[in-house]
Amino acid sequence: MPNANTFDQRYLNRELSLLKFNRRVLEQAQDKQVPLLERLKFLTIVSSNMDEFFEVRVGAVKQKLEHNPDEIGIDGRSTRQLMHSISELAFALIKEQYQTFNNELLPELAKNNIELRQITALKNDEIDWLKDYFTEQVLPILSPIAVDEARPFPMLLNKSLNFIVRIEGKDAFKRKTNLAIIPVPRSLPRVVQIPSVNNKDIFITLASIIRLFKENIFPGIEVEGCYSFRVTRNSDLYLNDEEVNDLLRAVKVKLANRHYGEAVRLETSENCPDDIKQYLLDKLELSESELFPVAGPINMHRLMHLYEQCDHPGLKYPEYSSRMPNALDKQDDYFTIIRARDILVHHPYQSFACVLEFLRQAALDPQVLAIKQTLYRTEAESPIIDALVKAAQNGKEVTVIVELMARFDEERNVELADRLYAAGVHVLYGVVGFKTHAKACLVLRNEDGLLRRYAHVATGNYHPGTARVYTDYGFFSSNKLLTQDLHNMFLQLSSLAPDPRNSVILQAPFSLLPELIQRIKRCANQAKAGKDVKIFAKMNSLSEPEIIDALYLASQAGVEIELIIRGICCLRPQVKGLSENITVRSILGRFLEHTRVYHFDYGNNEVEYFLSSADWMTRNLRHRVEVAFPIDSEKSQKRILRNLNFALSDQSAWILNSAGDYEKINQNYKTNKTLQSELINIHG
Repeated sequence: MPNANTFDQRYLNRELSLLKFNRRVLEQAQDKQVPLLERLKFLTIVSSNMDEFFEVRVGAVKQKLEHNPDEIGIDGRSTRQLMHSISELAFALIKEQYQTFNNELLPELAKNNIELRQITALKNDEIDWLKDYFTEQVLPILSPIAVDEARPFPMLLNKSLNFIVRIEGKDAFKRKTNLAIIPVPRSLPRVVQIPSVNNKDIFITLASIIRLFKENIFPGIEVEGCYSFRVTRNSDLYLNDEEVNDLLRAVKVKLANRHYGEAVRLETSENCPDDIKQYLLDKLELSESELFPVAGPINMHRLMHLYEQCDHPGLKYPEYSSRMPNALDKQDDYFTIIRARDILVHHPYQSFACVLEFLRQAALDPQVLAIKQTLYRTEAESPIIDALVKAAQNGKEVTVIVELMARFDEERNVELADRLYAAGVHVLYGVVGFKTHAKACLVLRNEDGLLRRYAHVATGNYHPGTARVYTDYGFFSSNKLLTQDLHNMFLQLSSLAPDPRNSVILQAPFSLLPELIQRIKRCANQAKAGKDVKIFAKMNSLSEPEIIDALYLASQAGVEIELIIRGICCLRPQVKGLSENITVRSILGRFLEHTRVYHFDYGNNEVEYFLSSADWMTRNLRHRVEVAFPIDSEKSQKRILRNLNFALSDQSAWILNSAGDYEKINQNYKTNKTLQSELINIHG
């Protein structure tokens, strides 16, 4: 492979940066200052993140590899070189993940009376209980499939648990059989709790139970070996814009085939024989570099069951209940309050219940004439949907833009769209080729014969569940310019009106990117003029080359640039002559950092603050409907800046160095010296 110096040193690779993010999640599982069960939770998150990485990112790279293996990416790597680098980093990461599980977490859990039992450690009474469980709950559901030259290898569901069994004997029809596949239905729990009389929490994996009683599955046939495996498939949905006449129908058709996309990864138990591994690779049309033998449970994300079932408060983060914002607490007329002042809300430190109450009051208020809402992700049984349905039933005009292409929520959003449609809601699906990712709700109210608009805009989704664990800003306002801009956006999405001419909001895919570039350039010009200038931005990811190049030029002009980027970062900081004035931090913790904040300080006390639904990624700025909205209140600006400064002082954060690696600021940090603990203390 070429030396790293042969690559383009201006940019870091997106896929490799995402793998390094997952390594930081793994480091949370290794951090002894994190409560033990929370460490296990972080370990399971690594697995779910890696699943999505293979399903989406590796799936896309593999498709490129088939069509143009020598295509050069942003960092100068060819697709072939990138796939090699991905394999190396992914193998190392997964190996370390299982070492952490086996050598650190399992022994520590056992010390705290939480055991994941191995077959060899089972006691006789436990085996008796498990046999009854297997016979009554598992065996009737299993459907083994013999495979040979006459019986084809079955099409296996994406990420489903399966067993390949080596057997010796003849079936009822006197056919000689050597191999069988056991697809395990997803209805079966992957982790089972064994009754205990000594105050221990004892669990065993479903895979161990099936291996323990494998002979019962094949009566009269000798079972020589039983090995678990799982195949990951390319699961990203792609729609050809020119071929889509009915988006809802097109998505439904694509969803039916999602579970059977091209294989991109094979996971097997570590003890699986080489000939069986090769057999599976051949059947799945995978290479050896796409094989991942693991020393433990396949799909460690299923171990979240342990976290959820174990009642050990001392091994989890202390319980935290968010409070309602003071301005809205116990208020039955939000509209009067919002008409008097804008209100900034910070979740989960302040309760998402205020958003639900805003919609509830709008649904019941006889003066409310219409509600317009975007929905990207929400819960299956969402109170947001309940409020919108109630509003429609009360005779209000309700229009909802449902994003059918929200990755891995497509099926849920189809169901929600059907429910809204049945209730009389005007359901629209946005624009094909441009995901509607903006987070906005607009309420139109008749007040003494005049129409007044009230808005809620946010950095995060209308999802009560994630609002408890994601940090996001929400903003209530009746500002005429802001609400008029949002009105224009909804008109555009519903009627394909011309490009909006906004007064205050920045909207992708139209004005957001050029307006950001213009502001970064202005900072550079101010710095050249001798002003004390600063750019301070916080987001999930940064990958757009035009933004990166503008930041490089600003850095060279003397602008101090502080970036807090949780995940992907393709900008290379701290390079002399290129980016030496740019610092990049990544913060992980109890809550998922999800706020998007843009702060431009032009000097001479002239500042701009924007909150946004958009990261500085190509997909957000060029291929999605996004909104960045200004925060003009000095009080709210100070609050946002205070939170950003807390982030700068977070001793548990990572710093991205010029080599593209992340270094912990302080390995011996104290848990009460972090951004999130500071904000918990403030909000009580």
